[in-house]
Amino acid sequence: MTIPFDNSYARDLEGMYLPFQGAVAPEPALVWLNEGLAAELGLDPLALREPAGLAMLTGGAMPEGASPLAMAYAGHQFGGFSPQLGDGRAMLVGEVIDRQGQRRDLHLKGSGRTPFSRGGDGKAALGPVLREVILGEAMQGLGIPTTRALSAVTTGETVWRDGTGLQGAVLARVASSHLRVGTFQFFYARRETARLRLLADYAIARHDPDLSGTPDRYLAFLHRVIARQMALVAGWVSVGFVHGVMNTDNMTISGETIDYGPCAFIDAHDPAAVFSSIDAQGRYAYGNQPLLARWNLARLAETLLPLIAENPDEALPELQAVIEGAEGLYAAERRKRFGAKLGVTGADDALIDGFLDMLTAQGADFTGAFRALSEVARGNRLPLGALIGRDPRLEGWLAEWDSRRDRTPEAMEAVNPLYIPRNHRVEEALAAAQTGDLAPMQRLMEALATPCAARPGFEDLEGPAPAGFGDYVTFCGT
Repeated sequence: MTIPFDNSYARDLEGMYLPFQGAVAPEPALVWLNEGLAAELGLDPLALREPAGLAMLTGGAMPEGASPLAMAYAGHQFGGFSPQLGDGRAMLVGEVIDRQGQRRDLHLKGSGRTPFSRGGDGKAALGPVLREVILGEAMQGLGIPTTRALSAVTTGETVWRDGTGLQGAVLARVASSHLRVGTFQFFYARRETARLRLLADYAIARHDPDLSGTPDRYLAFLHRVIARQMALVAGWVSVGFVHGVMNTDNMTISGETIDYGPCAFIDAHDPAAVFSSIDAQGRYAYGNQPLLARWNLARLAETLLPLIAENPDEALPELQAVIEGAEGLYAAERRKRFGAKLGVTGADDALIDGFLDMLTAQGADFTGAFRALSEVARGNRLPLGALIGRDPRLEGWLAEWDSRRDRTPEAMEAVNPLYIPRNHRVEEALAAAQTGDLAPMQRLMEALATPCAARPGFEDLEGPAPAGFGDYVTFCGT
């Protein structure tokens, strides 16, 4: 198999990774392949299905030109700093230039123990791998920047978790890069300023090439990353997504969503919604995500201080102002996104929050309520009334909304999804897939590919979980 790799990370950033070869999968078997994404990357789907392709997709053997490595990074995990994390169960296979001329990473999760594994087995189980497939492709369908799954391949091994034997699997995913806030923290914590500068210049050349070589490039780069990340989190919030583990090693420089572990979509609107089994304090609750994104970005700003000024104390006030400005960037992006959902150009916080407050008070379905507004615009108030009709504020809010609405019901429906990865449907699909039945997963992903378009026969995928579904808890499974 021939792949035209062009591995700039391995070539340009020596000392920021460790060469690594994944474990050999005894019986690799393809479960799912994203043929459309393979075509974007210029990869041959037929070749990926062959033994050599499966060996690459599981990490056991690499084609010529690959440069497999485990990336070094640090991270604040739930507020506590770990100076060395790195790819503990993952590896960067290499980089390709896609058909649009964009550089893309090919990366594996579950490929075996690396020098950064910290006692873990470096493996992944099929359920969490397929969960990342579903959630990543759902975000792609929603138009929110994301890493994407290329394949899911079982290894023929048993992976043990809490005394239970599970099917081993490897996820292949694609990103514009895997540079993280934690990557910068790794070298900042070691006071390796020369490598930190090399890393920053590499990141700028890769993601913001117009800034390369400019005098104030590091400060300008920080502005760019902040803008990308605040827009990303506003996108998450607008569709009810809870990442669940917003550690600094899970925040990309590119502004793409990464690491779909204990994440979920809300049914009922609740700013305090938490699904992660390890977030006992609610640090990364749905409503906290904008605040925690700014906190993470402040950690990135710290790492750039020695590059921005010879005397970091002199640059600190300016950087503080930049971080404080992130709140305004988020607020503007939030108003833009929720205004489009409401069908109101120039919607203000009062109108947006007025609707969301009713949803919270009534425990109403977030996705369904926004979709129901387009029916109100057509003169049918029954769907919305069934959700929040008991709220005494509804009539006054609707009067204000109707006087300001300037978009058609069709325009509103184009940005308000009908289908999201409802938690109970995701679990049903994963349970079936682990028995060899991929039909529920394929059907769910078909709807999620165009989430705003109604599909006859898919009505069962529209609504929230039944009352008996109970509290939903997710885990860091991959």
